[in-house]
Parts: sequence; C-alpha cells; structure tokens
Amino acid sequence: MSRAEVVESARPVSRLWTFGLLRNELVTTFRRRRTLALLAVLAGVPILVGIAVRIETGDGSSPGGGGGGGPAFIAQITNNGLFLVFTGLAATLPFFLPMAVGVVAGDAIAGEAHSGTLRYLLVAPAGRSRLLLTKYATVVVFCLAATLMVAVSALAVGALLFPLGDLTTLSGTRIGFAEGLGRALLIALAVAASLIGVAALGLFVSTLTGSGIAAMATTVGLLITVQILDQIPQLHALQPYLFSHYWLSFADLMREPVYWGDLVKNLGLQTLYAAVFGSAAWARFTAKDITA
Repeated sequence: MSRAEVVESARPVSRLWTFGLLRNELVTTFRRRRTLALLAVLAGVPILVGIAVRIETGDGSSPGGGGGGGPAFIAQITNNGLFLVFTGLAATLPFFLPMAVGVVAGDAIAGEAHSGTLRYLLVAPAGRSRLLLTKYATVVVFCLAATLMVAVSALAVGALLFPLGDLTTLSGTRIGFAEGLGRALLIALAVAASLIGVAALGLFVSTLTGSGIAAMATTVGLLITVQILDQIPQLHALQPYLFSHYWLSFADLMREPVYWGDLVKNLGLQTLYAAVFGSAAWARFTAKDITA
C-alpha cells in the first residue's frame, strides 16, 4: 500500500474519532449535575419574571406601577407573551448566562487535570489540539443550549400566562406572530453568539491551572470585573473593546428596520476575543507539561 493510500484510509478513522470524542464530551458535559443545575436556574429566571409580571398586573396596572422603568420589553409582556422571551434573555445575559458559560468553560481542561483524566484523553489519536478544539466546541454547544433553554422556558410561560398574537416592535410598527417568532429565534442565536468570547476566555483560564474550582472562580471574577468596567463613565474610551459592551444590541432585531450596526460590531468583537483567547489557550495547552 502506498503512502497516499495510507493517508486516505487514515482520514475516515480520524474523522470518526473526532466525532466520537465530541459526542462523548457532549454527553459527559450535559449529564453532569452541575450542568443540569445551571440549565434549571436559567430556565427558572423567565418563569419568575413571568409570574412577577402576572401578579403585578393582576389589577390591570402596567409593569413597574406605570413608572416606565425596567427593560424596554417588559412593558409589552402583558400584551403579548412572546415579549417574555426577549425580557428573559435581557435579564439573563448580563450575569446568569455568561456565568454558566464561564463555569463550564473554566472546568473544561482544569477539571480533567484535577480528576486525573487529562492524560488519558491525550492518548493517540486524540492529540492536544484536537482535544482543545473539541472542548471549545462543547462549550459553544452549551452556549446555544443555555440560550435556547431560556427562550423556550420564556415562550412556554408567556403562552401560558399572557396572550399571543401580532407584535408591536420597538419602532412602533406591527409584525405578525410568525415573524415575531422568527425574530425571537434570531435573537436567541445572537445572544448565543455573544457568549463565544466568554467561552474562549474561560477555556484559556482553564489551561492555566489544575484546579477546576480555581478556573471557574477566576473566569466568573473576570466576568464581573469586565461588567463593572463597562459601567464606569470615565472608561468610555475603553468600553467599546470590552466583550460585554454590545451584548444588549440584540434588542435592535426588534426594530423596523433592523439596526445592524451594533449587532455586527458585537459579532466581530466576539470573534476577535475567540481568536485571541483561543490562540492563547492553544499555545498554553500544547506547551504545558501534563502530570495528571
């Protein structure tokens, strides 16, 4: 058998191994009690918001007592339960969603090292680069799953507690329920994409330590620090470069016409963070001495 034939026959095996490794990582991640608990907490946020709005508006008043406070979506929930999806995502994105992603990403490599299974994962034909890429893909899938968990929970509660129908956009125009549902899906995808930078950051931190708890705590601490920096007026020149700065730009998908400027900036910024911290994680992990 020639060398070319050997290479060609090895490729299907390599692909099968990669898919098998990814499948095992996904099953392991989503079977963990910690992951299930995080998803349950995320699903519970829109439930609590929906019940609170229902109780507060039981006498016919508007949310917030008519004071006009709160997110732009929350005043519309009583008119259309689909707005609970947007409100739930707006409520979870600043802290709950990135915290959950930070926990999963921070534990990706450090947790394996702490449990003593990292060396066994690196046996041929896995390799460090392939394992790292598989870990990152698993965290990205969790980003999507966590976001959809919030959206589906909010849609179910919104349909149960409030009427559904045509929507009034933030620009004051009317769109059909089917189009509104489509925009809700786009918003969920935009929110999930907003978390890929956090996923790469958490994965990089996870390569720096052999303690899963330390990696998770450090990642969550960095998230809180960045959120604080994004609220300090004196740092306005720095804030457009913080990964959280354009997170709430998904609201522009509920305008007519859609404002794409901040949405594109957010996607570009998240891609940049994913590239920078993904490369840093690869450089660290491929040169790291694995002793556990």
